[in-house]
Amino acid sequence: MNDTSPPHETNLLIANLRRRYLEELDTPTRVMVRLLETFGAADPRNVWITRLTPDQVMAYVAALDPSAIGRLPLYGIPFVIKDNIDLAGVPTTAGCPDYAYMPERSATVVQRLIDAGAIPLGKTNLDQFATGLVGARSPYGPCRNSFDAGFISGGSSSGSAVAVATGLASFSLGTDTAGSGRVPAAFNNLVGLKPSTGRLSTHGVVPACRSLDCVSIFALTSEDAAVVLEAAEGYDALDPYSRKVGNRTLRGTRVGVPRRDQRQFFGDGAYATLFDRAVDQFAALGATTIEVDIAPFLEAARLLYEGPWIAERYAAVGAFAESHPDSLYPVTRRIIEAGKQPTAAAAFRGEYQLKQLARSSETVWSQIDLLVTPTAGTIYALTDVEGDPIHLNANLGYYTNFMNLLDLAGVAVPAGFRPDGLPFGITLVGPRDADYALLEMAGRFQRASNLELGALGLAVPHGESPPRLRDGYIAMAVCGAHMDGLPLNHQLRERDGYLLEATHTAPQYRLFSLPGGPPRRPGLIRVAEDGQAIDVEVWALSAEHAGSFLAGIPAPLGIGKVELESGRWVPGFICEGYAADGAADITSYGGWRAYMKAASL
Repeated sequence: MNDTSPPHETNLLIANLRRRYLEELDTPTRVMVRLLETFGAADPRNVWITRLTPDQVMAYVAALDPSAIGRLPLYGIPFVIKDNIDLAGVPTTAGCPDYAYMPERSATVVQRLIDAGAIPLGKTNLDQFATGLVGARSPYGPCRNSFDAGFISGGSSSGSAVAVATGLASFSLGTDTAGSGRVPAAFNNLVGLKPSTGRLSTHGVVPACRSLDCVSIFALTSEDAAVVLEAAEGYDALDPYSRKVGNRTLRGTRVGVPRRDQRQFFGDGAYATLFDRAVDQFAALGATTIEVDIAPFLEAARLLYEGPWIAERYAAVGAFAESHPDSLYPVTRRIIEAGKQPTAAAAFRGEYQLKQLARSSETVWSQIDLLVTPTAGTIYALTDVEGDPIHLNANLGYYTNFMNLLDLAGVAVPAGFRPDGLPFGITLVGPRDADYALLEMAGRFQRASNLELGALGLAVPHGESPPRLRDGYIAMAVCGAHMDGLPLNHQLRERDGYLLEATHTAPQYRLFSLPGGPPRRPGLIRVAEDGQAIDVEVWALSAEHAGSFLAGIPAPLGIGKVELESGRWVPGFICEGYAADGAADITSYGGWRAYMKAASL
């Protein structure tokens, strides 16, 4: 049964905290003080390895520029970090006290989040050296499930998941090589994003299987996960596995599900029923569900621990394991030492086999747009895992181990509860670069399911996710007749344009009504002083058709960079300064629509 109640009254959803900050209903200082008071000395679920002191936390708060709230997407948002990811000045243990070291700089992904305004609160527990899916292989104690402390939390990113589910942070970072960012999400009623490999830098992360490792994100909603991803992503020259990735869309809503004879629930009839309900939910959302043969995925999954990739774990920390055998959790040492066995020839044979399986999986992707599986086939009590740590852990990887080997992206999303109150989750799987498209679909599913968030009793927000910029499109800010419903808007729509957001510029602009027409046109001019925020719309315009659009823009208008109220700069309509002479200054109206409405009265 759920024995966890919200530890404080603060709703830590990112949008809620930002709204409270903007409306001056709260401050980061007050939020952090409340959280720190909540932590206290007790840690009944073994969430923490290192908690930052109040002075350490408040140093990050003091570094925030209050005037930057509009441009920092994570301004004053609390987060926690799996303790195999570096935070400057705080020990990194990877779940092994004798391995601990003190990093001078934060991991790239952590620093990007801090630069976006996020406030770190501490380092969280994990299966030692990120080796395990149970969350129980830690000398700091087994991390306990958010809903029933007698059950596993899932791992290896155990503490990171439980912290978010129990209201200790808005989001958290984990890692995911074999399912470590998805299984804990499912067992704690969270969204867990396993991004495309290389999208988030792993510089400053203790490697598990370096060629496959991903930094993962835990959040209460897919919208929060998307905000964090956008702040954290980006190519990093310091990470040799970092790569530039795009934003692939899903072609349609053909949802593949495993054939019934390939579904494994390990005797858990409640999980089987919940998966059937989840499939029905996709059909209710208008998707076409198709049973597919996932044999290539399952065969690839077996390569991760039964094939030569186990040698990567030995390459990462084998020397330490050899010189400090008593420092490792026994089952962890057993797994890592097995990595000494594969030969170079076996590694090449494994690589050849994987390439063949990837080619075979292409048949599946030709039939579907995304694949939906259970995140895990069942959940175990801590006592069960202690009695059979290897076999039961392997069961938990049935639906997860293939993901990074086949270069796929995935989002775990809550999908119901067993009669005993323990959560069940599904994973949406898509091709590399489909991260944002999967998050959008996960958001639709989460809103339709209408389950409470984490273990907090919070309702799912029902605002729609904003559209994202698709691959092959550019953002374009418009402030006049090209806005939605106005005379020239058709020029954007005819070029496959679509509206991204209605927003405002930064308060550094003045707006003028230019002579001539029809249609009448505004001129947006950036000024050094006496500027105001002006209403604009940001449209996505197909890059293929952008040239013909730009060719039709008459002087004194042109395309330059426009600063939005968020601090982001996007291409958009600007006007040359000389055009202000003789033009009517209409800045006081705040935008072209308001001016046109007033002019028609």
